[in-house]
Amino acid sequence: MADRGCPLEAAPLPAEVRESLAELELELSEGDITQKGYEKKRAKLLARYIPLLQGVDPCLQTENRIPGPLMTAGTSKPQKSRATNSRDERFRSDVHTEAVQAALAKYKERKMPMPSKRRSVLVHSSVETYTPPDTSSASEDEGSLRRPGRLTTTLLQSHTSVEPWLDRVIQGSSTSSSASSTSSHLGGRPAAAPSATTALTGLAAHTHIDLHSAPPDVTTGLVEHSQYECPQVASVRGVPRGYSRSVLETADGVPVNSRVSSKIQQLLNTLKRPKRPPLKEFFVDDFEELLEVQQPDPNQPKPEGDQMAVLKGEPLLVGTPGPPSLLASLQRWGTTQPKAPCLTALDTAGKATCTLTYGKLWSRSLKLAYTLLNKLTSKNDPLLKPGDRVALVFPNSDPVMFMVAFYGCLLAELVPVPIEVPLTRKDAGSQQVGFLLGSCGVTLALTTDACQKGLPKAQTGEVATFKGWPPLAWLVIDGKHLTKPPKDWYPLAQDTGPGTAYIEYKTSKEGSTVGVTVSHASLLAQCQALTQACGYVEAETLTNVLDFKRDAGLWHGVLTSVMNRMHVVNIPYALMKVNPLSWIQKVCSYKARAALVKSRDMHWSLLAQRGQRDVSLSSLRMLIVADGANPWSISSCDAFLNVFQSRGLRPEVICPCASSPEALTVAIRRPPDLGGPPPRKAVLSMNGLSYGVIRVDTEEKLSVLTVQDVGQVMPGASVCVVKVDGTPYLCKTDEIGEICVNSIATGTAYYGLLGITKNVFETVPVTADGAPVSDRPFTRTGLLGFIGPDNLVFVVGKLDGLMVVGVRRHNADDVVATALAVEPMKFVYRGRIAVFSVTVLHDDRIVLVAEQRPDASEEDSFQWMSRVLQAIDSIHQVGVYCLALVPANTLPKAPLGGIHISETKQRFLEGMLHPCNVLMCPHTCVTNLPKPRQKQPEVGPASMIVGNLVAGKRIAQASGRELTHLEDSDQARKFLFLADVLQWRAHTTPDHPLFLLLNAKGTVTSTATCIQLHKRAERVAAALVEKGRLDAGDHVALVYPPGVDLIAAFYGCLYCGCVPVTVRPPHPQNLGTTLPTVKMIVEVSKSACVLSTQAITRLLKSKEAAAAVDVRTWPTILDTDDIPKKKLASIFRPPSPDVLAYLDFSVSTTGILAGVKMSHAATSALCRSIKLQCELYPSRQIAICLDPYCGLGFALWCLCSVYSGHQSVLVPPLELESNVSLWLSAVSQYKARVTFCSYSVMEMCTKGLGAQTSALRMKGVNLSCVRTCMVVAEERPRIALTQSFSKLFKDLGLPARAVSTTFGCRVNVAICLQPNRLGKLAEQGTAGPDPTTVYVDMRALRHDRVRLVERGSPHSLPLMESGKVLGAGLSYLLILPGVKVIIAHTETKGPLGDSHLGEIWVSSPHNATGYYTVYGEEALHADHFNARLSFGDTQTIWARTGYLGFLRRTELTDASGERHDALYVVGSLDETLELRGMRYHPIDIETSVIRAHRSIAECAVFTWTNLLVVVVELDGLEQDALDLVALVTNVVLEEHYLVVGVVVIVDPGVIPINSRGEKQRMHLRDGFLADQLDPIYVAYNISGFPGVLNVSL
Repeated sequence: MADRGCPLEAAPLPAEVRESLAELELELSEGDITQKGYEKKRAKLLARYIPLLQGVDPCLQTENRIPGPLMTAGTSKPQKSRATNSRDERFRSDVHTEAVQAALAKYKERKMPMPSKRRSVLVHSSVETYTPPDTSSASEDEGSLRRPGRLTTTLLQSHTSVEPWLDRVIQGSSTSSSASSTSSHLGGRPAAAPSATTALTGLAAHTHIDLHSAPPDVTTGLVEHSQYECPQVASVRGVPRGYSRSVLETADGVPVNSRVSSKIQQLLNTLKRPKRPPLKEFFVDDFEELLEVQQPDPNQPKPEGDQMAVLKGEPLLVGTPGPPSLLASLQRWGTTQPKAPCLTALDTAGKATCTLTYGKLWSRSLKLAYTLLNKLTSKNDPLLKPGDRVALVFPNSDPVMFMVAFYGCLLAELVPVPIEVPLTRKDAGSQQVGFLLGSCGVTLALTTDACQKGLPKAQTGEVATFKGWPPLAWLVIDGKHLTKPPKDWYPLAQDTGPGTAYIEYKTSKEGSTVGVTVSHASLLAQCQALTQACGYVEAETLTNVLDFKRDAGLWHGVLTSVMNRMHVVNIPYALMKVNPLSWIQKVCSYKARAALVKSRDMHWSLLAQRGQRDVSLSSLRMLIVADGANPWSISSCDAFLNVFQSRGLRPEVICPCASSPEALTVAIRRPPDLGGPPPRKAVLSMNGLSYGVIRVDTEEKLSVLTVQDVGQVMPGASVCVVKVDGTPYLCKTDEIGEICVNSIATGTAYYGLLGITKNVFETVPVTADGAPVSDRPFTRTGLLGFIGPDNLVFVVGKLDGLMVVGVRRHNADDVVATALAVEPMKFVYRGRIAVFSVTVLHDDRIVLVAEQRPDASEEDSFQWMSRVLQAIDSIHQVGVYCLALVPANTLPKAPLGGIHISETKQRFLEGMLHPCNVLMCPHTCVTNLPKPRQKQPEVGPASMIVGNLVAGKRIAQASGRELTHLEDSDQARKFLFLADVLQWRAHTTPDHPLFLLLNAKGTVTSTATCIQLHKRAERVAAALVEKGRLDAGDHVALVYPPGVDLIAAFYGCLYCGCVPVTVRPPHPQNLGTTLPTVKMIVEVSKSACVLSTQAITRLLKSKEAAAAVDVRTWPTILDTDDIPKKKLASIFRPPSPDVLAYLDFSVSTTGILAGVKMSHAATSALCRSIKLQCELYPSRQIAICLDPYCGLGFALWCLCSVYSGHQSVLVPPLELESNVSLWLSAVSQYKARVTFCSYSVMEMCTKGLGAQTSALRMKGVNLSCVRTCMVVAEERPRIALTQSFSKLFKDLGLPARAVSTTFGCRVNVAICLQPNRLGKLAEQGTAGPDPTTVYVDMRALRHDRVRLVERGSPHSLPLMESGKVLGAGLSYLLILPGVKVIIAHTETKGPLGDSHLGEIWVSSPHNATGYYTVYGEEALHADHFNARLSFGDTQTIWARTGYLGFLRRTELTDASGERHDALYVVGSLDETLELRGMRYHPIDIETSVIRAHRSIAECAVFTWTNLLVVVVELDGLEQDALDLVALVTNVVLEEHYLVVGVVVIVDPGVIPINSRGEKQRMHLRDGFLADQLDPIYVAYNISGFPGVLNVSL
């Protein structure tokens, strides 16, 4: 075979040269020589044999090049290998290393956004973290695979890219971050757009960028390569080393430098050119979001050969003289050759601790069988009967007792089930083993005395019950515990029929453990076939390094050896770790004729052979490589032969074999003296293999896989290769498929699993025309391969390691090999890498997890991770979904020291992996997202109405009851102004209590009757006129804490004709943040005077305040605590009801500070609507726990009591911080029928009183008086919170349907409140109807459609009626009297049908009259407060709420018998996220994220330059923060089909919340961009690699 690299001379290298090369390589691996010195000495040694090639790296000149297809070993030279200082080289190959380095050399090194991590996360307190882990190879399940050789090329040189300075023209800025707009006005000088090449190379060149172009929409895949937008960010603490600095700006237009924004900019650079092709135009149906189905590549390789034929092995010679069964053989040798050695066990020092003779094996097995059958009783009945299953629990260091137990069970006609020793109660996979034991009905476990003492014990001293295990009785089988049978006793064991002989456990790809049953007939046939294939003869010595409890170690070392009276020298795993050369020493000392090893053991011996010149392998006739089915074992075999050929090892001795738990031994290479053909090798294209096609590389390609044959089919067996999926059609000769075996020597079933047993053990392969190839069923082996020349079997991978990404298949071992070729020694442990796939969006996604060395720096590890992604992308043409590094010794271990893959996968999916570094690449991998929605040509409003009418949809319009039709006997309705109402009440009912204020202790601190409030208002008015010298119409800022003083000051302003502006006072402990907002409101509102208390007045003028604002610019500040008792000469009466009554300033959830104007007419109408809706009368008491500074909270606190005359119990929310039960206690004490609160208050009570309901009940708290508990907020109802509140306080008498929601906004603070009595329910005095539920398709909402679906439908969102939030979803709200609502299109402003989601427009007497702005922007005023429909009723003036919703007609009727219209509020229009052409609501994404992991306390999402940013609050250890990154990315992909761009992990309480408990997402966004969040971890989910050439395979 030709070799990769420079061709070698025809003559082989002399033995002394090969030995010198091996020593030289060991010196390099142990650090005794530098790389340069190594290359120089190596070139000198090979100079006379290989001519020097100009321009070729000397270290690559001896690498084999393999242009030929399939050639015999006789025409190829052994592949050179270099040992390293690692003890595990499962996946090493110089050829593959060269390919990986060549692929990486094509990449220009680019700086990708490195994750940000808080320093405390970098430090792990666990001592284990700094303990070098066991670098052994994978478990027996995985196969111990390795690739000898070492990395020869150096690290790539880093090409730093310089980001250009971006010139910005700032057009306007906000006065405060709290008033920042959600969008910026950007300016800049236009320039030529960068070319595609420039886009690939990023910002390395100083290319001017058109700042007016749109940013790349990374969420759609439709990217304009010539356009780019600079990020908008805020100030930071600095830029990290290795990153260039650029001038950026915040949303307010303030230029700053930002570490966060710099990384996001780099992330955006990586998204310039997505690897997936542009998606086609989309418009199938507005509702449907169909996942993209990847279409086959028309140029992909396809099988072209003929259909294969079934390959038959040589006949099984069963007529040879010998015992008829295995037990007969044991009896024969135990009686005729009792002193013949059967098994020798070694200790960790390599000394023989015990040699079991055949006589002892026979006698001890008889004693055990007799004890099991006669001495174990339960209620005088035998505990065991023939066919019962018995667990064998023996350590790997005690093969003697295991062998006795195994044959003892066979003699007693019991079925042994060998399992691993559970060391702890939480061993990886232990629970699945327990399920297997339970399903097998195992009640007895056999073990040794020493092993039992080491098992975990319960408090009673008995062996502890392991998780998932059935109750077991433990029997110690040491000699003193067994009973000697009578001389005439002999078991009547039947061991030749179809009955089950033993059960071998197998762990599947998903982690479940199943038991493969092997019959007595199969057991005997397997021993006979192995004897014939391997040429075993009596008295031969076999050295066994494998696990003797299962697989080849059991078949050769325990079963076949007894049949042939062989002597087995067992090498324990612990000895191999101490002395890797021990098995070779034992071969030499015992003159062993055969050895059973894995590639791992061959490599370990390579590392330890230096200085051991006295060993000889000349006695070996067969060196069976049990994991020869691993494609990468060829490198280990070649390297081992290269070193030990001079020590007597003959090339034909190495015999790879292939096996599986289902089919037992599938094939084995035989030496020429046993009739085996010459060995073969094949160099295959990985690209072809990914499509299941065999293509031999004839050109120099970067991606090849060299495989060796695993020999011929076993005697008596037939083999074929069938398609992996679907009907088992025979493959073509050049097609990869699953190998199937028909033989009596295979497993018979999965115990107790009839369904999958039929699929695996009873497969009937068929030809292309559907004809079965045999009348006997075949067994699937789980091995992927093909049949090569000379009828040799080739294996290229395992089905369990197969990962199907799109339409291509990738083998986990191949990906591991590529990762290990990227020089990992400094960063990760070689033997501690796991590759598996997880299903996300119905497709496999590749995950790579490795253990990081504790001395590896953060930056170096990230650099290695980046290069691994590049290498896998180039070699395999597949993206890695997630690459995670975990601390040393933290991955779950398999019994023999390798990584437990399925347990690692389970921890990853459950968020229990605890990585220290994570790199997510969803943009590269997820290519089957639904097509982005393309906006269709606009449909006019007239067409919309016609379409709705044709479809039978009514126009979405509804209204509350008419005010003129409602009876109202209260005289207050006769007054147009609240000041007149207060005067009237002071005159008619002077002593009627209106307000009652409570402090944290629940005591009344102040009260106000009608006359008291009137007089206090007069004093305030007099002070304003005399001291403040104010005129009617002047604005006055009221800076008061919640209380009666605020109410008196408000009416004092009305009395003198001034316009009050309520302002939240600054927080004394946080003046730097809160005082500027106060100052800004005072200035923006043009207040001529500030009214406040004495304490706040001193605070406003203090030195601390001077540090935050300019205290000299305050207007006149009046202290109302000590104003004289003066009566106002005359109370001001406004000339018209349309005169301004007060200004209402508030910060919206989008972070915009806006003040609205409320006229006297609107104020009176608002109070009347609330009075009629909530049935408020002077005899009623209501409890209010709201902030009194804006919106409905202000109206309820200051206005409604004066208008309606009811008594308001005022509970300041701030007082709940010191007494969380204050509000509920007040409701109970004053028997309030109606109470109002905010979500923050409700959450405080739910969290703070969850465990105190019993104590509250003992204190007499009773909430049965509550008729309505209304939550005031400007957002979608928080269903989980309201549910929890209702359920939690149900024990205190809270009615189940009491909790409801309200809806109001800036333009109208009260649109919907608690439903009034409807229909016949009014007669019964109940609050409302039973809630009914509608379920809408959440996907349709993204398209602004409303589609009802059945309960339980996928993506369904339940919406609750009656304001009773009893489930997940939205609640409908009853429209207030006098209010009209219509749903309008957000862009065309045309009316919509009730099947559409649109903006809620409202027309009401209590609408605000407009925004109050300094310069009076009429355009903003007209757009929001004087909107008109573009079609239909174009005369009515509406106010735009800025909220999306829809209307539905319910089956409920009101008192007049008319059906009731329900309004459903979905979310704020300003907060919606426009992604992939669809409209997403943040609360939907946040709800999904919060469900992803129990440690997520809160979540908020926002977008920035088309990147979706998810901020989660971690309620747990900082070391667990990185677990959330993958889970958050997964859940958003699965449920919303969105790719998360940035995941930010922060501490609890970082997400800003306003006084109503609503998330301030825009403030959070500004804080993130300004690097002010102090995050625990920031993960940038990077995309592909711009500027990288895609290497064609």
